[in-house]
Amino acid sequence: MSVDSTIKGYYDKILNRNPGEPEFHQAVHEVLQSLKFVLTKDAHYDDFGLIERMVEPERQIIFRVPWVDDTGVVQVNRGFRVQFNSTLGPYKGGLRFHPSVNLGIVKFLGFEQIFKNSLTGLPIGGAKGGADFDPKGRSDREVMTFCQSFMTELHRHIGEYRDVPAGDIGVGGREIGYLFGQYRRLTNEYESGVLTGKGLKWGGSLVRTEATGYGAVYFTQEMLSADKQRFDGARVTVSGSGNVAIYAAQKAQELGATVIAMSDSSGYVHAPDGINIELLKDVKERRRGRMSDYAAEVDRVTYRDSGSIWDIETDVALPCATQNELDGEAAKTLADQGCRYVAEGANMPCTADAVDVFRRRGIHFAPGKAANAGGVATSALEMQQNASRDSWSFGYTDKRLRSIMSNIFQTCATTAEEYDQPGNYVVGANIAGFKKVADAMLAQGVI
Repeated sequence: MSVDSTIKGYYDKILNRNPGEPEFHQAVHEVLQSLKFVLTKDAHYDDFGLIERMVEPERQIIFRVPWVDDTGVVQVNRGFRVQFNSTLGPYKGGLRFHPSVNLGIVKFLGFEQIFKNSLTGLPIGGAKGGADFDPKGRSDREVMTFCQSFMTELHRHIGEYRDVPAGDIGVGGREIGYLFGQYRRLTNEYESGVLTGKGLKWGGSLVRTEATGYGAVYFTQEMLSADKQRFDGARVTVSGSGNVAIYAAQKAQELGATVIAMSDSSGYVHAPDGINIELLKDVKERRRGRMSDYAAEVDRVTYRDSGSIWDIETDVALPCATQNELDGEAAKTLADQGCRYVAEGANMPCTADAVDVFRRRGIHFAPGKAANAGGVATSALEMQQNASRDSWSFGYTDKRLRSIMSNIFQTCATTAEEYDQPGNYVVGANIAGFKKVADAMLAQGVI
């Protein structure tokens, strides 16, 4: 049987066993396409059901989350935790609270997390979780009540040597605090390593808030350097306005770029003179406002509630909002206007069609499993600090993060060249992440 037929057989089985989960299908398809190069060169990776085991979660947990809102009405949400692969270490991956959350999305995120965590070089496995709960517009009491109910079920499935959740969309410091408090209440233990993204005064790590955004920029900086380019003077577009987007914009501007556009779910701003990061933080983090509120307070900033942020001419694009936000048409527009570098700050924000356009048009593209690995890497550094009852300085932790992102880039670049795909960071990331996990799975037997 040819390698193409083997890969098609794996993918057909995924479609049949996991109907109605397009995001999961998309993530698996991308990895399988990269594995063609592996199976051609290293056929033993097709033995012992290795690939079939890797695409099947070790455990999928779905549970009811009942809670009472401020009007006294009982609400019921659905919670998830997909513990995908623990070969390299305890499960590690964020919790997402958003109405769009369903099993397929959690599986897609957990599957990507396997390879992302592998690339960091740190001893952590892959998982993801969340709930179809929307914290937007809810009072602090309602968010606390929901988090307590969510953790009442989740606590029996996690632990610092078993599964260590973190934050994601809709889960920030407030939510992590409520979740940790309930875990401590239920277990009667101060197990600080059970969650990451904690407050700095009770076990959190400096740089964790900034890490995913900073890491995406550090990876992009490596791409630029390999091409003998720099951020200095570059125009950068950043979609989103959450933690990842804000700190990606901040770091890009610190390195000499001008961030000319940012967005939220209602629209985007065009700021040819650059984004005022401190004002944006005030609007988004303290006031929980919108990009339209930011635009109202700054001169020479245009707010638009229609059209696409990707229509703006830019040199570097950092999609940092959500999955599949940048499609093939947007990719063509970026290419036509001279964009040369794209790095995913979010998880799979570029569609397969967009990635094909980038490849055909010679745009350097960094997939999320590599470019946005800074968040989970710093979460693992938080786990190290918790285990040693230590606290590292901002500068030391940031230096560790920068080193990890540089190593991830070098690993992706070297692996792509090894498999005759120079400059293809998608192939490099997928193969490097896969081989580390696969080798460990083979060593540990069929389990």
